[in-house]
Amino acid sequence: MIAKEHYQEIENNYGEFASWAVWADESLKPKSNIGDMSIFDLNKNPYLLDVLKPDVIMVGLNFSRSVVKIPFINFHDSRPQGQDYKIRYAFRDTEFYGAYMTDIIKDFEENLSGNVKAYLKVNKNFELQNIDLFIQEIAGLKCTDPFIIAFGNITYDLLKKYFGDTYRIQKVMHYSQQISKEKYKDVIWETLNLKNKV
Repeated sequence: MIAKEHYQEIENNYGEFASWAVWADESLKPKSNIGDMSIFDLNKNPYLLDVLKPDVIMVGLNFSRSVVKIPFINFHDSRPQGQDYKIRYAFRDTEFYGAYMTDIIKDFEENLSGNVKAYLKVNKNFELQNIDLFIQEIAGLKCTDPFIIAFGNITYDLLKKYFGDTYRIQKVMHYSQQISKEKYKDVIWETLNLKNKV
C-alpha cells in the first residue's frame, strides 16, 4: 500500500516507462482487457492503493514496441502479439500481485533481446546511464529492501552485475516464451515457491 501523493509522484516521474502488476480481469478471452488502463484511475478503482507493493519490483529488459505516452501502459500490451497477459495469469492471487514494474533499459525499442545485449556490449555509457536511472527509480519508490523479480537471463545478469550485493534478486522465465499461460504460471509458481500460498 502507498499513499495517494506517492502514487502520483511515481506516475509523474516514471509512468512513461513503468507500471504496476495490476490488471483488469479478463472476460471471455485470455488477452481481453489487458490494456484497460482505467484500473489505474483512482476515481474508478479506489482500492488500487491498497494493492500496490513498491517493495517488490518486477523488471523486464526493454520496450519491445513503440512507446505510447500513456502512464503505466508498459506491461499492459493489448496487441495480438503481446504476451503480457501471461504475467497477469501467473501472478494474480499471489503475494506479488501489485508489484512495481519497469525495464532496466529505457528508451530502447527492440523486440530481440540478443540485439539489446549486443548494443550494450559496445555502448557501456548507455548501460551505465540506465543503471543510474534504475537507482533513481528505486529511490523514488522509497523502499529500503526491495525484492526484485527479473524476467529472463539478460535482465537477471544485468541486475546481478550491478545490484547482486545490494538487493535480493530472483530470475524467472520471461513471459514471451512460447508456452501456454497455464504452463507459464506453473513455472513461475515453482520458481518463486508459491504453491499452496493462496
